[in-house]
Amino acid sequence: MIGDRHRRILDAVQQAGELGVGQLAELTGTSEMTVRRDLEQLADHGMLERYRGGARSLTLRGEAPPFALRMQEGRDAKRRIAQAVAGLIADGEAVVIDSGTTCLEVARLLTTRRLTVMPLSLHTANTLAGAPQLRLLLPGGEPRTDELALTGPLTEASLAALRFDTAVLGCCGLTAAGLTAYDLADAAIKRAIIASAHRVIAVADPAKLSRTTLAFVAPISALSMVVTTDDASDEDTEALVGAGTIVHEA
Repeated sequence: MIGDRHRRILDAVQQAGELGVGQLAELTGTSEMTVRRDLEQLADHGMLERYRGGARSLTLRGEAPPFALRMQEGRDAKRRIAQAVAGLIADGEAVVIDSGTTCLEVARLLTTRRLTVMPLSLHTANTLAGAPQLRLLLPGGEPRTDELALTGPLTEASLAALRFDTAVLGCCGLTAAGLTAYDLADAAIKRAIIASAHRVIAVADPAKLSRTTLAFVAPISALSMVVTTDDASDEDTEALVGAGTIVHEA
């Protein structure tokens, strides 16, 4: 029988799909050391999967954590990934940028560049608005609460009408079996992004390289490149390369 604190941890990880030790310590009002012990016990009983710095659900029913929470997670890793991606984009390109916090970091580094950019979230559009050399294209669509990601048939039609040099694609889950999203609507947008671009660069922190979420998007071979950080496990990156893509570690 598990205690109340363990149940709160399990429920939170199940709802979010994945949470860090610091987040769980704040949630439960205990120390990070206590949370680490709790996670080890829960993992030993097969109730969740432990990884360095946090834990993830063993089911595929996770929901995306709140946008504000994700903005605070792994900020250094996201900035390193964003720097690498910005360096791969040449002036004059047409670029589509997916929603998500890592994609938002990429957008922040493109505000001084001479590019044509279509952002797929209102957060990213606001970041790019007023950039002096940048041509901003706004798609149609319905913004989701919190993340303000644009979804639906109007967004898909906007993507279908254009052809981009590069797509910067966010990831919910990414393994050798393919790219996955938290829900069908997001998966449909990601497939439309892939179809619209000559080159598809997926951005993913190491935790996402062993995560599978509900909705299948595409096989790994649909991605031109995956950009992650250099602390990603060799097992995960080698599996992606073996499945048909290039992995760049920032």
